[in-house]
Amino acid sequence: MASKTPSFRDEISRLEEIVHSLESDDLDLDQALHLFEEGVSRLKTARKLLSDSELTVKRVLEEADGTLNTDDVSL
Repeated sequence: MASKTPSFRDEISRLEEIVHSLESDDLDLDQALHLFEEGVSRLKTARKLLSDSELTVKRVLEEADGTLNTDDVSL
């Protein structure tokens, strides 16, 4: 069974949950470390998804002569 590609929104949502959990006083060290590791992994995935999206936007905006028009987009 193929795994679902995570969405940027899903990654950010889970990161917010992790931060909230880490801010609580209810975790022991092992739980906190596990959540921290998951958070780092999800952050890397979110950054990759964002980078890929930025590249897609740049490709779409590329002019026929090969110049890049970013006047209408702030990344």
